[in-house]
Amino acid sequence: MDHVDRAGVLAEFDRDVRQGARPDTPDARIDRVDGVVRLVTGEGHGGDSVLWSDLDEATADEAVAAQLRYFAGLGRAFEWKLYGHDRPADLGKRLRAAGFTPEPEETLMIADLSRVALDAEPPLLRVTDAAGVDMMAEVHARAFGRDSASMHRDLLARIAADPDTVAAVLALAGDRPVSAARMELVPGTRFAGLWGGGTVEDWRGRGIYRALVSYRARLAAELGYRYVQVDAGDMSRPVLERLGFVPLTTTTPYLSPPDTRGTPGTPGTGRADGP
Repeated sequence: MDHVDRAGVLAEFDRDVRQGARPDTPDARIDRVDGVVRLVTGEGHGGDSVLWSDLDEATADEAVAAQLRYFAGLGRAFEWKLYGHDRPADLGKRLRAAGFTPEPEETLMIADLSRVALDAEPPLLRVTDAAGVDMMAEVHARAFGRDSASMHRDLLARIAADPDTVAAVLALAGDRPVSAARMELVPGTRFAGLWGGGTVEDWRGRGIYRALVSYRARLAAELGYRYVQVDAGDMSRPVLERLGFVPLTTTTPYLSPPDTRGTPGTPGTGRADGP
């Protein structure tokens, strides 16, 4: 993808996916207020987040304080998703000073679907019903070692209400689900996002993640998307680079201070894609 204007693609990503964000569940909403775009979930069960901001040195501290006040009023934890090119340049420092805790840094990677390698075999099952969502939740619980009730509820509602905006897939070993992932589709843009990839421990390192990426990329291309996007961790980045993905910038989830976390649940339930 060296022939592509990476700055131009990043600007398009910011405009279409972050500024133009859409609710990711039927009961969620997007607020655009005071230079901030935020996702507010309908039930407050995790996933509330600041997705984009247009701030400078004079407005950043008050914008951060305003979001803390807003979500504290709801009694909810939330995540501020900071990208490496966001302004002001010291926004991460300002978030830490306000009590946010940074999660590990990830890399925003993009593949041009006209050039990405798609030679891996697809997974065995596309999830379209409650039984498939049950298996997705089982994989996530085993792969990530945490409760997957929120993911189960959200995905089931999404498939029922708006199936054209999400594609969930499973890899099976016999009748046992061993890996799962999903793709978020953003109608009206050229971007599809790869999220939530996870493989149970004893099946890692066998090429399953590559197959999941290739399957979703094929599907995105068939649906007319130009790019697939991933927030990649250290384990997934080498696999993605071999497939033709390139880095555009970094992204770091900042978790709100403990005293704002009145509602059980974990922010950032989108979860980066990975093996």
